[in-house]
Amino acid sequence: MILGVDHPALAVPDIQQALDFYCGVVGFEVVAEYDLPGGLMEAPFAIEKAGCKVRMIHKGGTKIELFEFEDSRAGDPERPVNQQGITHIALTSDDVPADFATLEAAGVAFNTPVQGETPFQWCYGRDPFGNVIELLEAQP
Repeated sequence: MILGVDHPALAVPDIQQALDFYCGVVGFEVVAEYDLPGGLMEAPFAIEKAGCKVRMIHKGGTKIELFEFEDSRAGDPERPVNQQGITHIALTSDDVPADFATLEAAGVAFNTPVQGETPFQWCYGRDPFGNVIELLEAQP
């Protein structure tokens, strides 16, 4: 039986830049590090040149897996959220306006100011790699 979702994974062009953002700014911690050589993951990932750096990060009850592939390919940094696939990841917050300010100062481009009112505040923006992130007020 499926128990739930363990983690989303993000392909990033620079693992250190991703760690600087997700750990340095957002507050995740690295819980596992792997450097996988080419030849090991080509079949499982169904791609050529699958050598990669992998970092599993954790905060609260959430994990995110970060991949920097040796053959990294840029995606559309403005990919619309109505295209099929994973559209965003939501980060829960106990103070959306304060976290909005922190992330905006770190370079996150938000689509709008904070929306809604306590106990339901939220907003959407993009991480440094173009992935859509949502700030969402933690529900009591």
